[in-house]
Parts: sequence; structure tokens; C-alpha cells
Amino acid sequence: MNCQCGRRHLMLGAGAAALFGPSATQAAGGYRRIDVHHHAVAPAYLAAVKAAKLDSPPLNDWTPARSLNDMDLAGISTAMLSPMPPQVGFLPAAEAAQVARESNEWARKLAVDHPGRFGVFAMLPLPHIDLSLQEIAYAFDTLKVDGVGIMTSYGDKWLGYPEFAPVFRELNRRKAVVYTHPTGANCCVNLVKGVPDLVTESGTDTTRSIASLIFSGASAKYKDISFIFSHGGGVLTAVAERFRIQMVNPPYKKDITRAMVDRELKRFFYDTAQVANEVTIEALAKLVGISQIVFGTDYPYRTGAEHVSGLKKHEFSDQDLARIDSGNVLRILRKGF
Repeated sequence: MNCQCGRRHLMLGAGAAALFGPSATQAAGGYRRIDVHHHAVAPAYLAAVKAAKLDSPPLNDWTPARSLNDMDLAGISTAMLSPMPPQVGFLPAAEAAQVARESNEWARKLAVDHPGRFGVFAMLPLPHIDLSLQEIAYAFDTLKVDGVGIMTSYGDKWLGYPEFAPVFRELNRRKAVVYTHPTGANCCVNLVKGVPDLVTESGTDTTRSIASLIFSGASAKYKDISFIFSHGGGVLTAVAERFRIQMVNPPYKKDITRAMVDRELKRFFYDTAQVANEVTIEALAKLVGISQIVFGTDYPYRTGAEHVSGLKKHEFSDQDLARIDSGNVLRILRKGF
């Protein structure tokens, strides 16, 4: 492995209450601001995507110093680091596992080297199930990560599919936080000529995965997992009526009820990345409630400051903003913070 951090170094601060402690930068108003959607680029991961010609300026230009600077400008005390898409699903199994392991160790060392500033959502070598189970054990038991960061789909499979059941059973047993990020599914890459996938497909794939989890019964089965969906749940607010009415009527209705759909929608968490505008954030608040919205920026694709200023333009009370900034996510992160 390229990472030179030893076991003792990896474990420093592993259960640290200091992660969100008083040493961290405090947001204006005296409360913490925690960014749950903050990308990082480990050297092993960057080398892999470059070799596959999947790199991009945001990937190539990322540095810890730039992350910290963006956080300080926005009053963000702590950023939960997660890998940029496409993660490692494009790699052969053994290589995917190696890159995920080195990336997770690197992220933990970064958190140790900057006390209070970074948490870690570990990368899994999905869609390789057995290797992902091994990485879950190492990431939680040795590295003491704060959760996992996974894609909304892998090839032609979304998160509610039975192929992923062994991984979700284990994450459910651990009462894990599962942060998700959209990607381009096989069906829908380069779908509209002249329109990049990020314009419509990123949001759509997130909502596809939410649908697969709810309507397969998987999310109800894995009720101890705390799911965080990026970008306000994608296009969820636009199709909410189809979730809540169309799918609970014939010919679709099986064991699905409106109460069941609402229960799952209102237990998931949704970040503010790229939706801190009056069209989406207010609709999301009406659909799921302020209690399920968590602060996210999508750094380095967007900045923390623009999300802080965007949220402040709405008629949210100071108490509501405090809940979005950190109160809501602190309910599900590791105990003792």
C-alpha cells in the first residue's frame, strides 16, 4: 500500500469526541456547520482514474488546503469526506479493493492530521460484494469511519436490487450512515446529444435509487441504516405525487401504501448540495420536513459559501438553519459527538 500511516496513527482520534468539538471552526451564530457532501481525492484513486482517462479538472486540482480554505470561508467546522464519482466500479475486483483500501486509509490519516476538520465516509469496492463486506469490516472496526459513501447505481443495478442485500444487511447490523452520490447508469450515459449527463441524469439516478429502495421493500427492511441522498433527492420533489399516489393504486399496488411511502421518504436524509434555491429547497422542506435536510456543498464542484448564502435567502428560522447546518446530521453520526 502507498499509505505509510501505521495502525497507531490510523487509530488516533478514532473515537474522538473532538471530531466535532470546540476546537473546530464555529459557524456564525455559534453553532457548527457540517458539510456531508464534500469530495476528496486520494492519490491512489487519482492514479486509477487518470489511467482510465476518467479524470477531470476538479479531480486533478483538489488539495486538502483548498478544501480547508473553502470550509473556512463558509464557516464550515467539519467536512465529511467522500470520494468523487465514479468511485472504483470500473476497475477489476482486486484493483478496486486495493484502491478503496488505500483511499480509506489516506482519508483517515487526513482526518487525524487535521483534528476536528474532517470525518470519513469510506469507499467500498462495489459492485464486488464479498470484497465490500471485507472493506466494511476494516473501515468500521480498524479505521473507525463515520459511514460509507456509495453510488446510486452500479451498471444496470440500483440500490434496492437483491444483489446488494448482503452489503445492506451488514450495514443495517452496524446501524451505519450510508451517504449516496449519483452516477451515470448504463442505460443513460450520453443520452441526449449535446447535453452533459450532469444536467439531468445525476438527479434522476438518485431518484431511481430511492424508488428502488422503497418499492422493493429494501429500505423498510434495512430500517437501521441512515441514508443520505445527494442534491435534495434529485428529482424527487418533481415526482413525489407519483411516489405517493400513482404507485399505491392499481395496477402497481401490491403491499405498498401511502403511509409506507411517506414513512420512508420522511426518514431518509437529503443534502442541500446544488438545491439551496427557492424552487427546490422549499419544496423539499414541505415534502420531508426540515428535520431531514442536512447541509452539503458538493465541493469542489460548488462552494460552501454559495450554499450558506443560498439557504439564508429563504424564510427559515435561525433554529431551522441550525438544524440543517448540523443538528440533523448529529442525530445519526457516531455517538458521543
